[in-house]
Parts: sequence; C-alpha cells; structure tokens
Amino acid sequence: MEKQERYFLYLMLSLAVLGLFCYGLYYLSSVDYSARQNEHRRKLGAVYMTLNNPFYEVIDEEIRTEVENHGDVLLSRDPVLSVKRQTEIIRELVESGVEIIFVNPVDWEHMEPALEVAHNAHVPVIAIDTSVQDDRYVTATIVSDNYLAGQQCARHLVEHSEGGKVALLKHSQARSSVDRMAGFCDFLGAYPDFVIVDEEECLGQLELAMPAMQRMLERHPEIDVVMALNDPAAMGAIAALRASGRLADVRVYGVDGVPETKEMIAEGHMTATAGQSPRRLGQLAARAAYQLLEGREPGRLTRIPTHLLTKENLQGKSLEGWD
Repeated sequence: MEKQERYFLYLMLSLAVLGLFCYGLYYLSSVDYSARQNEHRRKLGAVYMTLNNPFYEVIDEEIRTEVENHGDVLLSRDPVLSVKRQTEIIRELVESGVEIIFVNPVDWEHMEPALEVAHNAHVPVIAIDTSVQDDRYVTATIVSDNYLAGQQCARHLVEHSEGGKVALLKHSQARSSVDRMAGFCDFLGAYPDFVIVDEEECLGQLELAMPAMQRMLERHPEIDVVMALNDPAAMGAIAALRASGRLADVRVYGVDGVPETKEMIAEGHMTATAGQSPRRLGQLAARAAYQLLEGREPGRLTRIPTHLLTKENLQGKSLEGWD
C-alpha cells in the first residue's frame, strides 16, 4: 500500500512538472523578446517652452492620455526657456524615431533651424499655444485666440474705469504674448484716457514678474492698471503690489484661467483673466496628430475663443480645475 502511495505521489508531481513545462513553452512562444517587440507602438515627441507652468502640464497630460489610449508612447521634454536647448531636443527626438513632434516654441521668430531638422527627416510638426513666424515647416497650429484675449481684458477695463496709467508685463519671444498685448493695446488706442506708462519683459514667469513689477512701481508710482501676458505673471504682479501696499487700488488682468487666479478674482485681489482651455488645446493637438498618422490632413490653423473670467461671472461656479 505504501508503494502505491509513493507511485501516485510521483505521478502527480510528474504531471505538475509537465504542466509547468508546457505553460512555459506557451508563454515563451507568445512573448517577442526581439528588438522589434514594440514596433507597433508609435513614438511621438513633445517639447514645450517650459514645464514650469501648470498650463503646459495640462496640455501635456491631455496629449499623453490620447497617445497612450492608442497604445503609443509620448516623449515630453522641457528646454527651460532656451531656444538653443529646444533646437537640440527636436534634433534628439528626430534621431530617436518619433513620427510627430508637438512644439510650443520658446522663440517664435527663431524656430526655423529646429523646424528644418524635422522637415528634412519628414517628421510633421504641430505648433501648440503659440505660432511661429515662418510656418512653412509646420503642418498644423493649435492656439487660443490670443488677440481676442487681449481685447477682452481691455474692453472690461474701459467698461469699468474712466482712465488709467497702464503697465505691461510681456514675453516678446512668444507670439501668443505678442498677440495678447496687441489686442489689448489696439483696443485701448481708441481711448486716450488710458496711457501705457511702462512695460517690462518677464518670460511669463512669476519669479521674474514680481521684481519687474517692483521696478515699474518705483519708476511710475502712479500705475493703477497692470496687463500681464499670463496668469503666472499676474500673480507675480500681485505679490509685488501687495508688498508695496498697492494691491487694493490697482487693477490686474491676466490670461489663462489658472485655478489659483480664479480664487484671487473671486476674493477681489485680481480683476479678471481671459480664460483658455489647455485641455481643449491638448485634445485638438492630439487629434491633429492622429489625423496625420492616418493619412488625413488636419486644418492648418485652429483658434479657440477665450472667455473673460470676472468676479461676477465666477459667482456660484467651481473654482477648481481648468475651464
């Protein structure tokens, strides 16, 4: 009886080993360990002017979601506001084999060398948030209506004030900023009681906008209106105004619709911002990319309207997240 039990135990162990062996063969046969195992996964690249801005983080998040939903890979890069580094990154992305490159240009007037690299490698480029001066090498451009954003801020100012001494916080290397300031200044041009008394560059960065605002206040203490190219710059201006005890008597405008600035507007510390939708920008950019990959032509230029956010129209609405 003991011999039969040992025989039965050996038989069961043998069957178990055989089963494991067969499963192993099946598993090994179903997995491709070659260098081409991921050849079905497309690679796309994205390079922004900076990721030190939640606006671009949201755009990247939307593009990444769409890319990964297609089973593909997105390589995102941050040139830290360096056009030289952005050019190097585009070259690196081309060499890595990406099929599409999303570009948020650091300097809209000096992107041609980088774009030419992609063009010569037959890699389509999609510009996001800000256009480039020479768009021969750009397949599609997805932007907010930045001129409209500037106009909306100026119109609100004119409707709520009889005049003012205006300071501008700019980023002239970004076409989006140039268009916003043009919309703002063109609208105010018809109202001589509003005078632009000073302006400074700040690259759209809070930490640069604060000292820039302080310098303008020192030169022109009569400033009572600030137009900032974006919300981080507006927050820098607000910090400088608060430190100078001037926040209560200066109107501050921005562009973006960052959740933090919506809270500032609701609390009365900021006047208004022209709200953008980074989610929509990212979604449309990703859609254009997959149209290209499917052999279809996306629109050359897409402009998304902005909408002004004020204390009045924010009442009763959630201040969390982006519109």
